[in-house]
Amino acid sequence: MASYGHAITGHVRKLLMPQTYESPQMLADYLLFHYGEDEDVMPWEFGPRAALHYPVRCAALCEKAANGHAHRVLDLGCAVGKSTFELARFADEVIGIDYSHQFIRAANRLKETGVHEYEMAEEGNLKVPRTARVSDKIDRSRVQFLHGDACDLPDDLGMFDGVLLANLLCRLPDPARCLQRMKSLISDNGWMTIATPASWSEEYTPREKWLARNGSTLDGIRQCLEPTFTLEQREDMQFVLREHRRKFQWTVAEVSVWRKQ
Repeated sequence: MASYGHAITGHVRKLLMPQTYESPQMLADYLLFHYGEDEDVMPWEFGPRAALHYPVRCAALCEKAANGHAHRVLDLGCAVGKSTFELARFADEVIGIDYSHQFIRAANRLKETGVHEYEMAEEGNLKVPRTARVSDKIDRSRVQFLHGDACDLPDDLGMFDGVLLANLLCRLPDPARCLQRMKSLISDNGWMTIATPASWSEEYTPREKWLARNGSTLDGIRQCLEPTFTLEQREDMQFVLREHRRKFQWTVAEVSVWRKQ
């Protein structure tokens, strides 16, 4: 559920990483996507209700890969942190990293207070107040949120039992570089869960860096990871983003789970 850019500066950064992820409306949209009530995210009974709770379902796949417990997990591209908190249900320590300053500020507020107020778009200028909440059953002290660059992660992050990359790869300027870094971050027999809608665009990623330029995105991921990682599971996972009461984005992400040898 990511918003990432590369460690580059000036005009080039502006071309590759639009400022949409720093807009107040984008923050509200993501708080709704991560924490919204079912009747708010999808108010229509005939809509794709099975597409709800995407961050929760991504975290559940990670829990399965971890066999129910992990010491340290990284949520790379955590956005406003719903999946990060969900990972803390089975992990002793979870670090969530995102490139958006406002997403990390919001995630840290949720860690500190358990709530975050926002306004949900209805129609035109009409908005209604809503509150994002973290479940009382989650130990928020297990979670840490950091601002960072998925293509230029610090050397002192340490090792992780597992990593979640949800809706991240096709928003990176150099996705292959990010995947290569995972080889040194994940412990032997550790896992990585990758969920991607494969929405490649030169707005975010130069065409020559697309993982799907010579085949499918999964083929590109495989070329980056094998033989260090082997594919353990693949499935399609739908999700829905609400823009306002009468407009939604319905998307099917390809999810792959990889095991480090």
